[in-house]
Amino acid sequence: MLPKKLSMSMGFNYRHLYYFWVVAKEGGISRAAARLDMAVQTVSTQVRELERALGHALLKPAGRGLVLTEAGVAAMRQADQIFQLGEQLPERLREAVSSPGLRLAVGISDGLPKLVVRRLLQPVLPEPMLRLLCHEDEFDGLLADLALHRLDVVLADRAAPAHPNLKVYSHALGSSPLSWYAPAPLLAQARRGFPQSLARVPLLLPTAHAAVRHRIDQWFERLGLRPRVAGEFEDSALLVTFGAAGMGVFAAPDLIHDKLSARYEVSRIGACEGVEEHFFAIGTERKIQHPLVQRLLPSRP
Repeated sequence: MLPKKLSMSMGFNYRHLYYFWVVAKEGGISRAAARLDMAVQTVSTQVRELERALGHALLKPAGRGLVLTEAGVAAMRQADQIFQLGEQLPERLREAVSSPGLRLAVGISDGLPKLVVRRLLQPVLPEPMLRLLCHEDEFDGLLADLALHRLDVVLADRAAPAHPNLKVYSHALGSSPLSWYAPAPLLAQARRGFPQSLARVPLLLPTAHAAVRHRIDQWFERLGLRPRVAGEFEDSALLVTFGAAGMGVFAAPDLIHDKLSARYEVSRIGACEGVEEHFFAIGTERKIQHPLVQRLLPSRP
């Protein structure tokens, strides 16, 4: 039996919410009752109790089954999050018991250069008991996972937008100027008459999902250049890989110049003057409590 305080919190019973969730998943009370191994009348009564507590009808007849009302859609969205988190609880407990140490779940925006990610995480890597989990995804998806506490922090190339239902906080980690890099086959041509040469050589650019893309486009407009775009990439690692293979010239932060040149054998041809890439750690707290996330933040005077 659920504890009384838990079952009645928020003015409704979580067991009733669970029955509603199963009915909505199954598309009907009879199928839900069979799944729950309960009487149809019992399940129906529990769902009506939930509707009474919330003050809205959540289900309505449709043919031989039931469909969600508008209120039901909103309730189902929340129930999905609640019970998906509940299903993850046993696995999280097994991880905690079998893997002692400091766990850090990091969301990485797909447009963030991977060599930069390594640099940003450097302060926590010497931790002897570190268990690092890295998840790469689009920015909005990572913020949703962060809000659901599936992640401890998100590393991104932009601050989180203001959102009334999303309590997250952005912490600036710094920035880096951008420069243009060329593989050996394009090096001489790209250096000849730079930056006007960028209108004559193939270029690889991040897609518009990367915050820096807009600033690069503005840079071309200021110079009056029309670039020859040979490829656009959501994933920064793919962009560098194809660029290093000879497909085109590309921009990268000066912060990773040494590693980029050594690992990919590309050469810097000139600065993307006035353009910087910014880096942020985004968390659910204004004052970070997680000890490893604290290490990622610049020390404040």
